[in-house]
Amino acid sequence: MLESPFRGLRWQATEPGINLLPKPIQVPDFPAMSVLPDLSAAVGHTPLLRLRQASALTGCEILGKAEFLNPGGSIKDRTALGLILDAEKSGKLRPGGTIVEGTAGNTGIGLALIGASRGYRSVIFMPDTQSREKIDALRVAGAEVRLVPAAPFKDPRHYVHIARAYCESLNEASPGSAWFGNQFDNTANRDWHEATTAVEIWEQTKGRVDGFVCSAGTGGTLAGVGRALKARKSGVKIALSDPTGSALANYINRGELVAEGSSISEGIGSSRVTANFQNAPIDLAWSISDQESVPLLHQLLREEGWCVGGSSGVNLAGAIRLARALGPGHTIVTVLGDAGTRYQAKLFNPAFLREKGIPVPAWLDQAFPS
Repeated sequence: MLESPFRGLRWQATEPGINLLPKPIQVPDFPAMSVLPDLSAAVGHTPLLRLRQASALTGCEILGKAEFLNPGGSIKDRTALGLILDAEKSGKLRPGGTIVEGTAGNTGIGLALIGASRGYRSVIFMPDTQSREKIDALRVAGAEVRLVPAAPFKDPRHYVHIARAYCESLNEASPGSAWFGNQFDNTANRDWHEATTAVEIWEQTKGRVDGFVCSAGTGGTLAGVGRALKARKSGVKIALSDPTGSALANYINRGELVAEGSSISEGIGSSRVTANFQNAPIDLAWSISDQESVPLLHQLLREEGWCVGGSSGVNLAGAIRLARALGPGHTIVTVLGDAGTRYQAKLFNPAFLREKGIPVPAWLDQAFPS
């Protein structure tokens, strides 16, 4: 067999017709790839991405933590792992047990995948209003999915209350057989983000982070990262980017749990103060409309190639606001929580967007002609 004369060469792109032959070029040395022992070890350690358009717009370095690169596709893999490790340590989750949780979807996906890798089965309760993509992802992950009608938290038919009651019924029949994750009020959620997510951000920015901003569902990410960054650098600004329809921004700014408006975003916003959100060190808070956040998602995809979900648009809008509040020259970190493909029927559906009064870019109309 003849050996290729091009073997071992790196390919360099050229303009058509100028040079069709490969040329060896210098490439940087990359660190050796790691071998991970299991799925849990693959959670976290996500890169920070420089968001070019937002950075140019504000004169700040705006960086997005690429949490959609977690094995289950979202930042909630971190939450799931933190909750499971804490439950195993305390003996609440026993070998062969059943994980029960109420979730808008992503935490359930993380629990199901990490749970399966550690020998647990999962039963997930979620509102039937959540995206079909997330519901299907849960089922593919091996979870037993039970959809319930959406209801306010004060209603006993709220998905979290139903999940808790179901877990209690399993333990009544077979003591110690099931564990309720309780992501909203189990502060192992917040503690895990404080111990891992925040440390990664600090190390990746070499301590030169001036502000952190994200939305809150359980509040674990915002509170945990905020606490850890404040402990390392008291002057860092922590901000809440809250979708309209949530009461948290009004709670921070006015001390009132009053929700105004609505949003197509999923998994973020709240009508109550969870145990994880309680006493979060928040300096600033904004209410972000879909008309502000969704176009940022479309621009990020079209101009920078990042396809991320609705919470990321809310987070990016908050990062731009925080950058403007601090002024040029600062480093702002936010979270790109999951992939936009989990919300394709909403975020990238021209008819749906028009129905909600959200601008539709021309390229999206061309991609999905009516």
